[in-house]
Amino acid sequence: MNKTLKQYFVKSFIILAILHLAYFLYGYFAFKGIKNINIYSEFYRFKFIDDVSISHFFISGLFLLFFLIFLLRNHARQHYSFGKVFQTGIFLLLISFVSLTFFISFSFGQNAKLKGELSEKSYNKDKELLNVLNPFLYSWNSYYSEKLFNYENVLYPKPYPVIKEEKQVLIYHDQFGTETTYYSIDTLKVLTETYNKVSKKTDSIFDFVGLDVNIVKDRIIKQTAIGDSTQIVFKGTEVSPEYDKDICIFLENKSLYKPINGQPIEKQQYVSAVKRYNLLYKFKQDSLTKQFQKLDTLFKKYNIETHIKPKTLSTDVFVYAKNQERDLQGLGNYFDRKALNEKFQTLERYFYQPNYLHPNILPIFIVVVLVVWLGLFLFYIPFNYRKVRSKE
Repeated sequence: MNKTLKQYFVKSFIILAILHLAYFLYGYFAFKGIKNINIYSEFYRFKFIDDVSISHFFISGLFLLFFLIFLLRNHARQHYSFGKVFQTGIFLLLISFVSLTFFISFSFGQNAKLKGELSEKSYNKDKELLNVLNPFLYSWNSYYSEKLFNYENVLYPKPYPVIKEEKQVLIYHDQFGTETTYYSIDTLKVLTETYNKVSKKTDSIFDFVGLDVNIVKDRIIKQTAIGDSTQIVFKGTEVSPEYDKDICIFLENKSLYKPINGQPIEKQQYVSAVKRYNLLYKFKQDSLTKQFQKLDTLFKKYNIETHIKPKTLSTDVFVYAKNQERDLQGLGNYFDRKALNEKFQTLERYFYQPNYLHPNILPIFIVVVLVVWLGLFLFYIPFNYRKVRSKE
């Protein structure tokens, strides 16, 4: 491959780079913004029927046509060896790929506009707010769900979290009932060697005194070896959360609205629980009102229909927090829950599953690239050797 052919390829790649930049800018300015995205939104897919696909088809076709004409006219009939022809074939494959991927640059432009409007840091802050306020945002009938709201979901303050133990007890003659007991969950971490020594001595002491060692061992929930240490999670002291005045229904839910990527779920749950507890029991009501004002701003930013009145909602929350025996008949937390859920599902895809080259079109795209490359290569090979035949 001589110098002029190399320069031709370089010039071709420069032209393609300019075209890709044009499509990048096209995608950047065509992105409608986070207010207008919905569950069906995604980065661009080649759809054959819109302006991007139609322009892509004609621009790619015209470029490849003129590229082939000038290649055969000015840079063929060189009688290159097989190795150099193969090298030229690699460049033709790259030309084919780059000339058929303008729609990917269009998607990159959309992504750049998205990140400019909503950075990942800002997006995570919005998720943090929703995670803290999540137990205040359910519809009224969800508060009667034992799966969502129960004492085992309380993560703060100490001695929480707790574990529930149920057993059958004799009430009268042949009538049995269920007795529920809650225990705090405690953790002990010791060197494995030390633990084994103490464990053997403890067993012998219990045997000597006549106590059942299994009663103690039954309190162990989980035992894990970590390096040269042993971590033991066990049932601690008995607690009575039903009589705890600092545990209201809003603390009986540890679920996150949308976890932040790259951070441990358990840590996020605990941090959210602590913040929620402080809002209910440590800070003044104005603090919770401000959080609901931020929530109202978040809804408007994402174009979610909302009827939340921050001050009224915080008053409702405190009424039910201070009066546990009062049945929760509803909170003034009216907003379009479905739209918010769909919005965040879409944003999760945009941020973490972009699919610039969608799996549905990937096989077709590969076939098209190979067909175009094969066509260019098969045109080039006979022209490369035509000069030799003319000499003979």
